[in-house]
Amino acid sequence: MEVIKTAIEGVVIIEPRLFKDSRGYFFESFSQREFEEKVAKITFVQDNESMSSYGVMRGLHFQRPPFTQSKLVRCVKGAVLDVAVDIRKGSPTYGQHVAVELTEDNHRQFFIPQGFAHGFAVLSETAVFQYKCDNFYHPEADGGISILDSSLGIDWRIPTEHAILSEKDTKHSLLKDFDSPFEFGPF
Repeated sequence: MEVIKTAIEGVVIIEPRLFKDSRGYFFESFSQREFEEKVAKITFVQDNESMSSYGVMRGLHFQRPPFTQSKLVRCVKGAVLDVAVDIRKGSPTYGQHVAVELTEDNHRQFFIPQGFAHGFAVLSETAVFQYKCDNFYHPEADGGISILDSSLGIDWRIPTEHAILSEKDTKHSLLKDFDSPFEFGPF
């Protein structure tokens, strides 16, 4: 696997080594050993999958301490624009984001460490999205910032009038009104 650094330390894009022949392709989607050598020491404990249609926007979600989550995400069908926003108080990149297109064709994965809000927008007719988490989901620790906060400067590549959000996601605060439970520090 190739690890591509982004503008925010710790947030990385992962491209697998693809083996193609007349039968199709094969790739190793996750190796604990290689991930720990090249990205971070981590133990994933939960895998999740969602299916969404064009225009669905999910996020920007996180879990509050002590139930924080790092995520390794990928799109196995269709295409999404995936985004991580730094919400660590004191971080030199606080409020900044990294966006990457994940598709069934590019096989890219995106690693979002703890201390980041995460969301995605579906760019294709439908998308199947999978992610690994290093902590179990705790509904009482659920948090979010508004996915439509224009101050974040995210080009979601979907016209706002076509955005489909859950009721919960329409109620998250803007970044300027948000009191982050995360502190900047080593991963």
